[in-house]
Amino acid sequence: MSITNPFAFALALTSVAASVHAADFSDPTWPCVQRKVEQLSLGLMWPHPVDTTRVEDNDALGLEVAELADALALRRVELDDLRPQVAAFADRHNGDPIVLGLVFDRVFTGLSKRRTRIISGIGEFSLGQIGLAEQIDRVRGEMDAALAAEPPDYDKVDQLEEQLDWDQLIYSDRQRSITYLCETPQIIERRLFAIAQMLQEVVQDQG
Repeated sequence: MSITNPFAFALALTSVAASVHAADFSDPTWPCVQRKVEQLSLGLMWPHPVDTTRVEDNDALGLEVAELADALALRRVELDDLRPQVAAFADRHNGDPIVLGLVFDRVFTGLSKRRTRIISGIGEFSLGQIGLAEQIDRVRGEMDAALAAEPPDYDKVDQLEEQLDWDQLIYSDRQRSITYLCETPQIIERRLFAIAQMLQEVVQDQG
């Protein structure tokens, strides 16, 4: 028994969500239905210039920027809970878009790196599942051969069946996490857009 698409074969072995079946398996490192966007663009989220030299010679500003940015980057913290902190920061700096841009630049850099690591992890996860699917296929072939022998090798069949059950259980358990894994990069992306919007709301005209 051979497989031309190991991921599609493996999906047939388990009760995977319908959304996973819709994925494009032409990229074996991306099993998700969501479109793969490997790199985000700061310029698409933040319309103002970002001048990091403002903090190079100002340690106090750098610490203040880091404190707010690091709070915004914590996904377990609701952004609405941070609005007073953002407003107070903006008031202290007269809504300066350059200073607020420093905050967003730090948030963007940190979350983008985290997002890249997650995408890489999804790739490793996907390749691991494909490898396990191929192993399941090989075991099935060995079982067929053992049953077809004269006389049938039932001891070997029992051993292979036990291995097959275990491999399919591992595959199924791992596959249940794919929806969450695939959603995580988009969750980070949406948070970045929301942070950019929040910071832009407190930008004041410097003209």
